[in-house]
Amino acid sequence: MVLPLEMGWRYLLFENWPVDPVVMDAHLPEGLAPDTHDGSAWLSVVPFTNVAVRPKGLPDAVGVRLPELNLRTYVRRDGVPSVYFFSLDAQGVASVIGARLFHHLPYYYARISLTGADGHVRFESRRRHPGERPAHYEATYRPTGDPFTAPEDPLAAFLVERYRFYTQAQDGSIRYTDVAHEPWTLYPAVAEVGTNTLLAAHGFARPDGEPVYYYSPGLDVVASLSKRAE
Repeated sequence: MVLPLEMGWRYLLFENWPVDPVVMDAHLPEGLAPDTHDGSAWLSVVPFTNVAVRPKGLPDAVGVRLPELNLRTYVRRDGVPSVYFFSLDAQGVASVIGARLFHHLPYYYARISLTGADGHVRFESRRRHPGERPAHYEATYRPTGDPFTAPEDPLAAFLVERYRFYTQAQDGSIRYTDVAHEPWTLYPAVAEVGTNTLLAAHGFARPDGEPVYYYSPGLDVVASLSKRAE
């Protein structure tokens, strides 16, 4: 039996671009509609690392560390603001296989490194999943300014304060998972992105303009079982 999962999300960069909702709608499966803020849909790249990933109820010590890179957007279904994942690149082969088989998540195997020094986080991911288009992302990022709670800021709340995510399974069905965690603490951030072919690997042109960056040191999460959307 597959159990709900507990984990920590750490050293996160949220790299966010406004996108025409019509463009985003063309990339979404039927049944999901783009959610908008100030008239724009949003596309986000999120590098980070999972820590202590384990079945719910087990101690931290049995969990695994799993560096990860997400490509995501923001959707509504039945009025619920949610996240939709186009891809989740991750380091661990066993974890990628398990997430695909048991949680119906579009994980791709990648070689990922994440290191931190002097307040800077250095992240690099190269997709190595057999039969899939390669994707390479590398960035150095850090927080700036003072921390704030995401619900205090309308755009930040739109981008991160979401407690359900959707994916499309290999059989074409839409599935969702609910997550529980405290509100996000964020910082304004700066980032130097040396390479990003992740967008192109999923059919997106790089949006015009500079992205909006947020950093979070992280929080702890409980994720429910994956369920088929009816």
